[in-house]
Amino acid sequence: MTEEAVTEPLVAFPQDRTCPYHPPAGYDPLREARPLSRVTLYDGRSVWLATGMSAARDLLSDPRLSADQDNEAFPSPTEGFRNRVRGRRLSLLGMDDPEHKALRRTVIPYFTAKRIAALRPRIQEIVDTLLDAIVAGGPVAELVRAFALPVSSQVMCLMIGVPYSDHEFFEEQSRRLLAGPRVEDTQKAGEQLDAYLSELIERKQREKGDGLLDELIHHQLAAGELERDDLMALAALLVVAGHETTTNMISLGAFTLLEHPGHLAELRAERELMPAVVEELLRFCSVAEGGMRVATADIDIAGHTIRAGDGVMMSTSLINRDTAVYGTPDELDWHRPDRHHLAFGYGIHQCLGQNLARAEIEIALRALFDRLPGLKLAVPAGEIPFKPGTTLQGMLELPVTW
Repeated sequence: MTEEAVTEPLVAFPQDRTCPYHPPAGYDPLREARPLSRVTLYDGRSVWLATGMSAARDLLSDPRLSADQDNEAFPSPTEGFRNRVRGRRLSLLGMDDPEHKALRRTVIPYFTAKRIAALRPRIQEIVDTLLDAIVAGGPVAELVRAFALPVSSQVMCLMIGVPYSDHEFFEEQSRRLLAGPRVEDTQKAGEQLDAYLSELIERKQREKGDGLLDELIHHQLAAGELERDDLMALAALLVVAGHETTTNMISLGAFTLLEHPGHLAELRAERELMPAVVEELLRFCSVAEGGMRVATADIDIAGHTIRAGDGVMMSTSLINRDTAVYGTPDELDWHRPDRHHLAFGYGIHQCLGQNLARAEIEIALRALFDRLPGLKLAVPAGEIPFKPGTTLQGMLELPVTW
């Protein structure tokens, strides 16, 4: 089946969720048409959308799909995304091999399971200090600003070597870069973030500190193994992506557990379940939607032909609820036998920081529910705002009491 054979109206992508942890109801026709459908974007362009696990894995490991966002045919899920990538040098996520492989090889030693295990005590200290403040200021708190965001921001600063005293600045620029809403906001945020990182790199060149940036500056950059422009782009990626997705998973994970009191009671009784709980929450919530590619050659897959120049996207929320992989995929069940999911992507672009993200989510959620056994939502769930139809889901606020 080729594009020319499609005659039925196409489903719009992306759409707003009506529940923060369930895929939009408007995606139901895509579930029925798994594993591959055509959808329409904000500008009327039609692209392929992978909704089945097997097809998504095959496509994400196919070198005929390019992540090069400078390609004129590269799909943009929203106008804001198109404005963000226009004219910006993008690190890792917007690169193909062999350049991608070379850069990833440079930084991956800093994200190994062994390295992250050594960071766990410091992550625990950060979480405990924030919970001390929440308890002291209670019994009402807003968990996004008081907990989820500072956990991920402080860990990112610790890991990368960014002064936490600057966190309000880079959090605001990251928010504007990701959410706009105007083109001017996006462009200005990018310029200000670049200027900040340029000055930070210069300062670290004069005086070495602790962190990933310092190691890259005084080893790879100094030895000529890494270009300054590549370091700048990598630093921007780590600062922006390093806290946004984890913030979303901590807050949305807490909300989801509070909305499933029976599951939460089991978790409190059996704390050793937490690693499995984290994996199921990652699958169930699927905060990062829409992984984008452009075909550089024709690809025959699942009875369809993706033509060279076609845009291809991934619906993580639907892929992670594929009935061919998961029994009762719309239920929260951390006892299910198959825990494989695509929350961190697949193939050469699989999330570099997944070990760190898992550690942060696990430590944060365990400590949160240990310290506040009476935790509950402070307002009805339907009144709590969450992010609208972006490709990055999460809570805008999470008011709680205990």
